[in-house]
Amino acid sequence: MTSTSTSPARQHAYDAARFTELVESASTGDWARPSPIAEWTALGIVKHLVEWPREFLKGAGIDLPALDVEDDPAAAWTQHVADIQAIVDDPAGRVLSNPHTGNKPVDEAIDQFYTADLWMHSWDLARALGRKLDLGQERCAAALAAMEPIEQTLRDSGQFGSAVAVAPDASAQDKLIAFIGRDPAWQPDGRVATNGRLRPSPMTD
Repeated sequence: MTSTSTSPARQHAYDAARFTELVESASTGDWARPSPIAEWTALGIVKHLVEWPREFLKGAGIDLPALDVEDDPAAAWTQHVADIQAIVDDPAGRVLSNPHTGNKPVDEAIDQFYTADLWMHSWDLARALGRKLDLGQERCAAALAAMEPIEQTLRDSGQFGSAVAVAPDASAQDKLIAFIGRDPAWQPDGRVATNGRLRPSPMTD
């Protein structure tokens, strides 16, 4: 499923469901696992996806209550998905105003900025949990084609790290992951986080 072939509501439902499967598969100890994003744990990925869109949506006059992701990541995520889905299911003509993105219908803004972020971060959480995830080769190719012309703007914004080199014949997914600053071959290295910092796991030789 791609965002160009379906509605914002259906796209969010699809991408959120895949991310939810990952969240629900995680054990309590998994949340401290490192992720492909430097200095972010698995928990940090979920916190990012819960916290920034709730602030972003204030631009549409939508004030969602804060959620305690650290206390119960799965419960917070479930509530967050329900909150976002309710908005894209019934945008009610609301327009989101933001100095960086301009004015957009709220469901289109969610689809373009949040759902796309959710989709890409699904790969990060899957890798943090030691799993593989197919983001869809066609969708990856389309996303990469849209971002390449504005690469410098994206780099300057701090959204992505430096691109990682991959082979010319790499898959569209690997090329996208490399473009946004992740190593497609990244593997969890057995470290856990303590107070936001990473240290060797006591189970590691």
